[in-house]
Amino acid sequence: MAPSTSSVITLNINGEKRTLPVDHRTTLLDALREQLDLTGTKKGCDHGQCGACTVLLDGRRAVSCLQLAVAAEGCEITTIEGVADGARLHPVQQAFLDLDGYQCGYCTPGQICSAIAVIEEHAAGWPSAATADLRPEAGPPALTAEEIRERMSGNLCRCGAYVSIVQAVALAAETAAGRTTGSAEGEMAV
Repeated sequence: MAPSTSSVITLNINGEKRTLPVDHRTTLLDALREQLDLTGTKKGCDHGQCGACTVLLDGRRAVSCLQLAVAAEGCEITTIEGVADGARLHPVQQAFLDLDGYQCGYCTPGQICSAIAVIEEHAAGWPSAATADLRPEAGPPALTAEEIRERMSGNLCRCGAYVSIVQAVALAAETAAGRTTGSAEGEMAV
């Protein structure tokens, strides 16, 4: 008898357990969009290169087009539909709105999910390829435009809204740190 090629899995998505049958080859992206009707996560390249399908798995960003749904069982999955607190937008969502960090909006859900993780990674002191001083005693690097661009480089925007995206991430990071002083536009050279 041939082994089964499908399973019934339970995914924890945006704080809600969802049980569904899946073929073992089904990506998390396809399960979200086609089976669970969570269409905020976009299918861009389907090769893990554009970032449009970025979601958070246990708080870390992941391109859902390369993640098998069966492998996500047991993880806490957050999609764009789950980042707001009820009617109150997440600070990253609000910053994207305030600073026009979008144009057509197709890449925006992935950009926002990635930005949420970027801000948390930076706050935890994780370096990036743009971090100049990696010595522990140097402390966390400043979240400069260069740092943001490097950390967000896995998310492409065909419209070219990068300047506003960088400003929105900077503003949201300031808000998260509790030190919002004004528009990131005037404070950061991008």
